[in-house]
Amino acid sequence: MVTEAVEVTRVVDRAHRESWSTVLSSVVRLTRDLDLAEDCTQDAFVQALRTWPDGIPDNPAGWLTTVARRLALDRLRRETNLRRKLPLLVEQPDAEQPDDAEQPTDPLRLVFTCCHPALARESQVALTLRLICGLTTREVAAVLLIGEATAAARITRAKKKIAAAGIPYRIPADHELPARMDVVLTVVHLVYTAGYVATGVELTRTDLTGRAIELARMLERLMPDEPEPLALLGLLLMTEARGDARVSADGELVLLADQDRSRWDVKLLAEGVSRATAALQRGHGRFALQAAVAGLHVTAPSWEKTDWRQVVRMYDAMMVSWPTPIVALNRVAARSLVPGADLEAVLVELDALSKEPALATYAYLPATRADVLTRLGRPGEAAEAYEQAIHLTANETERRFLTTRQTNLGR
Repeated sequence: MVTEAVEVTRVVDRAHRESWSTVLSSVVRLTRDLDLAEDCTQDAFVQALRTWPDGIPDNPAGWLTTVARRLALDRLRRETNLRRKLPLLVEQPDAEQPDDAEQPTDPLRLVFTCCHPALARESQVALTLRLICGLTTREVAAVLLIGEATAAARITRAKKKIAAAGIPYRIPADHELPARMDVVLTVVHLVYTAGYVATGVELTRTDLTGRAIELARMLERLMPDEPEPLALLGLLLMTEARGDARVSADGELVLLADQDRSRWDVKLLAEGVSRATAALQRGHGRFALQAAVAGLHVTAPSWEKTDWRQVVRMYDAMMVSWPTPIVALNRVAARSLVPGADLEAVLVELDALSKEPALATYAYLPATRADVLTRLGRPGEAAEAYEQAIHLTANETERRFLTTRQTNLGR
């Protein structure tokens, strides 16, 4: 029975989203070569588009892994420099561990390989997003708020450095973990961010948010005495718990202020709050502070009764240890919601932030300005700010939301 092309495309697309990193990790473990592994993984998905019309396999991920590994072996056999390639990326497999055995930590191994201290931090992040998420270079650029050419250059440099330095494909020894922990946590958070507001039509890519939570759980188990992995997991769980309430019945974006809190996942919330609280008792790193902000939101009886002054204090603390433009923007946005806030002063701060190069393509800056201008009774300027935000937004659901806000000005 021939399967319709549309159905095949849909299944292959879903497999790409859900299984890309698993397939790639398996091939990397076999080839010890990132470029070769990525090429063969991509070729396996192309082959699926060609052959699955004759029948979709019961286990698409298993089929893709088998085909990608077979393609890689064929390539390696044809290479005259096989002996040179083998040591480049990964250590020889444990003699007691067959190479084709299931490796549930393979994606985490790939994260640590990409986050090696020998690589520049910006290259670590870009490469991991590309390989773990399977994001296109354009999508990586969108997540990192950089140009596509810049993202491509970072990814290429990182791959070359891994090959040249013979960086091993493994989870580091305990004494090596602290040097990589911060960037690994950052990458996992960005994986979640890439899924939370996805590029394209859908608001959320649950394959990415789910993958980030899975990686965060692995990290928490790997480093049980460190508060920051615990805090990151708590942050992601509290955010994930609100997922269903972010979208209305007709598929429109619902802001936190307007969400039906009865739709929040109580079990995930409880776990997230518990882990965040435990992390805060052991340290006040940046993820612990972000988790504290999320906790203030989810434990408030309503949006109006949120302790905005305490939220601002958390951002004040973040600005000491992590003074980024995005943290500064979030702090200003929170300040605008403190009862009796001086909105004119808030607007001055937002205008100052508009000069930050890192925020030049960040849609939430003009969207925040539009909200403040609306509350100041300046609809004309608010409309212009909304127009800028609409132009910068890469997600169709968010774009519709902003367009509706712009249309409703003055009503």
